[in-house]
Amino acid sequence: MSTLFAISLTTGILSGIWGWTAISLGLLSWAGFLGCTSFFASPNDGISGLKSSLITNISGVFWAMVIIHSSQYISLEIAGYVLTAVVAFLMCIQAKKSWLAYIPGTFIGACATFAANGNWKLVLPSLILGGIFGYLMKSSGLWLHRYMSNKESVNTNKEQLSRNNI
Repeated sequence: MSTLFAISLTTGILSGIWGWTAISLGLLSWAGFLGCTSFFASPNDGISGLKSSLITNISGVFWAMVIIHSSQYISLEIAGYVLTAVVAFLMCIQAKKSWLAYIPGTFIGACATFAANGNWKLVLPSLILGGIFGYLMKSSGLWLHRYMSNKESVNTNKEQLSRNNI
């Protein structure tokens, strides 16, 4: 079994479970898939990738709320665009801190917040649980691949031994 097949299999199974979990908990399934995607696209792997994707997703939610709340006090449309430009700059420049270096994760968190009309109380748990599901999808797929590879290796060794004894 290839690594891609194993990760695809566990991702398919856990995607269905995520969909059911999100609806059962009243969360945004699509935002959870953004959290999952953020983990899969993270330049880091394993727990480190999960941490960087979650931290940057959360920072994106914060920055989106800054734009949403600040825009309420701006009456000129052009000023809203200037505010967006300044905040987008801050979303990128924060990457000077290594723990905020995954810029796409920040934008994913912000976009999810905008798509949910600023409902950060719903977006945050959806992104976080989605990210955890993404981690579980990949790690269980890698485990399955290792397990099946070891099983195939044992079977191959048994076949070679039985041929040699003939």
